[in-house]
Amino acid sequence: MSRYTEHALDNDHHEPQRIAIPLLTSESQKHPAGQSIARRFAVRISLFYASTFGIIGVHLPFFPVWLKAIGVDVSWIGFITAAPSLSRFTVLPFVTAAAEQRQILRGTMIALAFITAVGFAILGLLRDPLTILIVYAIIACLWTPLSPLTDGYALKGVTRHGLDYAQMRLWGSASFVGFAMIAGLLFKVIDPQNLIWIIVAVALLSAVVGLGIVPLDAPPAGTAPQGRASGLLRKPLFLAIIGASALIQGSHAAYYAFSSITWQNAGFGGFAIAALWSLGVVAEIVVFAISPRLALSPTVMVLIGAVSAVVRWAITAQEPRIELLTAVQVMHGLTFGITQVGTVALMVRNVPHHMLASAQGYMVASQGAVTSLTMMLSGLIYARVGEGVYYAMAVMAFSGGLMMVAARRRLDAHHAVTD
Repeated sequence: MSRYTEHALDNDHHEPQRIAIPLLTSESQKHPAGQSIARRFAVRISLFYASTFGIIGVHLPFFPVWLKAIGVDVSWIGFITAAPSLSRFTVLPFVTAAAEQRQILRGTMIALAFITAVGFAILGLLRDPLTILIVYAIIACLWTPLSPLTDGYALKGVTRHGLDYAQMRLWGSASFVGFAMIAGLLFKVIDPQNLIWIIVAVALLSAVVGLGIVPLDAPPAGTAPQGRASGLLRKPLFLAIIGASALIQGSHAAYYAFSSITWQNAGFGGFAIAALWSLGVVAEIVVFAISPRLALSPTVMVLIGAVSAVVRWAITAQEPRIELLTAVQVMHGLTFGITQVGTVALMVRNVPHHMLASAQGYMVASQGAVTSLTMMLSGLIYARVGEGVYYAMAVMAFSGGLMMVAARRRLDAHHAVTD
């Protein structure tokens, strides 16, 4: 991306074909590698994606259920489940930056994978809510950097070997669905108090898989330095983009924390819970797959995500029957998927190319801050009004939509000028 460093923040001529993954594959032709090495790299990273997302596929639906099963109060569950989101805007950027700067991405990924497995094993022995919160917060600080570290390492492989990033990353999303379904089947025969050991087993599998990650050669010296990106935080349009995204995506907080508990209380079995979670992820994957064919502006995509979230949470608050709930879960492709697609497109159109990575970091930090705060507050609200917490989520999504409406004309005009 160093070729773009001469562009100014507000006069950056964007050429979409230079930003997409094909740029990396074409650049990689300058550094040819043996097909067998490239294939082995792709297979090993795909397996690591699958194993790390497998942890999420088991953890996200059933970790709150395990907390409830061991006697943790719902208000505490809100605080505990906020830890990963909190780590995303505190520790995560420092871990990824340090690993990148010291050129130890692979070693860091392997070390964090093993530490994560050990951490969850320790967590399974605990019962005191405060102790669980402290230990889980430490685990989150070491676990959440795995995803961006893997993305970074995969993209280095794309550049070096001319691989297709999407084909490697796809196995992560598919694995989330597969492991969630497997966990749902095991839920029928395992005491809820032992659900944590499924997470431990998958985390250990991920650590072992990590040992097979193919090392990359040291990058060439003389890489152009990144420009300062702190000026982005003084740009109203950029703040509107990350603010709208944080509010809409943050409105999923109550869903992440309490949907499995609510469905369990409604009499749904483990397989049904896993299927509902998986349905949302499948819808998300479909939206990602068809998004290049959508003739919509990025601002319209974000607004669709906001409106869909308002409708989705308003319906969820009514504790719908399984038939309607199934349709609501399909809306995850809009509330999360199309919002993400639109936000990334806005980043590409309105942020200088050499600042895109830093801009993504700011977006993740803002989403983490909003989501963690919302999770903590939603625990307190859920303890009082139950499913009524989703009305608060609808208000959040509506606020994000209003923010995008306010900035839409300037964002579209800015894109017209820069193009």
